[in-house]
Amino acid sequence: MITLRVVLDDMRLPGSIGRYSEELARALIETAPAGCGVVGIVSAAHDSEIKAIEKVLPGLESLVRLRMSRRALQTLWVAGGKFEQLVPNGARRLLADTGGLSGMLHSTSLLAPLQASDRLEARGRQSAVTIHSAAAFTNPATMSTAEVAWQRAMIKRAAKHADAIVVPTHSTAEQLSHFVDVGERVRVISAAVSSKLRVPIDADARAAALDLPERYLLTTGSLNLARGLGDLITSMATGAAPDVPLVITGASDAAREAIEQHTASLGLDSSRVRVYGRLTDQELAVALDRATVYVAPTVDDGIGLPLMEALSFGAVTVYSDAPAHLEVAAGAGLAVARDDRRNYPERLAIAIGEALSDGELAARLSVLASDRARAFSWRDSAEKVWQLHADL
Repeated sequence: MITLRVVLDDMRLPGSIGRYSEELARALIETAPAGCGVVGIVSAAHDSEIKAIEKVLPGLESLVRLRMSRRALQTLWVAGGKFEQLVPNGARRLLADTGGLSGMLHSTSLLAPLQASDRLEARGRQSAVTIHSAAAFTNPATMSTAEVAWQRAMIKRAAKHADAIVVPTHSTAEQLSHFVDVGERVRVISAAVSSKLRVPIDADARAAALDLPERYLLTTGSLNLARGLGDLITSMATGAAPDVPLVITGASDAAREAIEQHTASLGLDSSRVRVYGRLTDQELAVALDRATVYVAPTVDDGIGLPLMEALSFGAVTVYSDAPAHLEVAAGAGLAVARDDRRNYPERLAIAIGEALSDGELAARLSVLASDRARAFSWRDSAEKVWQLHADL
């Protein structure tokens, strides 16, 4: 049995990265070549968390739970700490039975044990990591100082020690090339739409329970005000703003408070900006399916997954001209220039107004959106990951 060990710790995170990790892992299991299997690796976790992962990924050969917390792993691995010392005895025997550490390791993020080793020691060992965004270099002001430092250090470590680096878009690869030398080790493997995002049969009841307006703008993804959401909310207070409420989903308590404070500071009535917490997959599908216009204002997206999900529902989309957005949408929506942030909110409002007022344009964009979304497949992405490791 040839085993691909996949670091799945990001599955437990909310948002695009968590969804990416789960969907790719599921597809890797489903597309495993004959004689190959997938072993998952996570940081220290409660039994309930382990059972939850095993439930959504039933085809895993096993799930190895390390001895350290996620935060401790980040600290250890950024310093080049070794993987072996973290594996409990029982799991160590399991890894030994399937080739030990001299095998294939794939991380769905930057969280990975990357170490310098000589050629004889590393014989048969290969590692691939995933870099979802170059924002730590291109837009550090939108992240905490600690997160910027960790991501930059891990990206540099990956450039030095990883056998392959997976990125979701060609634009991310191009951005990274300005900051680190990765040679020909970069492989572009896109994300895709979650298999769980399907409109349920009780869609009307769910829409009523959520109290969704008849017409509304929808945004998901990053809830960091500095990354574009603040500009979108500000656009609701401009003279060009349409009389349609904005629905924001996925907000934590802290994000909700920041959004509400920003909304109030603009003098906007609370009915103009509606904030929801994290929705279930079925609820999110209903919200995406019924949105009048989907807006992706993020100025530095690297993965483009929220926009991709909106396209899959045939949504009329308005998005920033972040390179990843342009690549993912490929003209299936209205792009808005980000270069002058002072006037960005007004430009967003104008584009949204155009999408709302021009029925012929909206119908054409909806068809283009559905067609574009079919270009992405988790099965295709997983097969490319298997091929990557075969090539290595």
